[in-house]
Amino acid sequence: MVPVAPVRPQGGGRRRHGDRDVLAAIMFVATSGCTWRQTPEVFGPSWSTVYRRFTEWSRARLWAKLHRLMLDELGARGELDWSWCAIDSVNMRATKGGT
Repeated sequence: MVPVAPVRPQGGGRRRHGDRDVLAAIMFVATSGCTWRQTPEVFGPSWSTVYRRFTEWSRARLWAKLHRLMLDELGARGELDWSWCAIDSVNMRATKGGT
């Protein structure tokens, strides 16, 4: 589900950080409210690596795919409670005259 990492030529550069470390850092930023630059070093990858991977995964629509996968998995196990689901909609008439 995660996009395949680009092939890098041998020699030079650092080893690519693992997806789990990057995902943990992304989840921290998303849930803590801190900025990308405030990502703690304890996660391993730098803030710029975390942000770059977030951008790559967002462009690949990974978050929507993960959401769908989780819903499918929970539904298959009978662990979804749709009574807690909320759907919102607004209908408005168009004004006459187009203004």
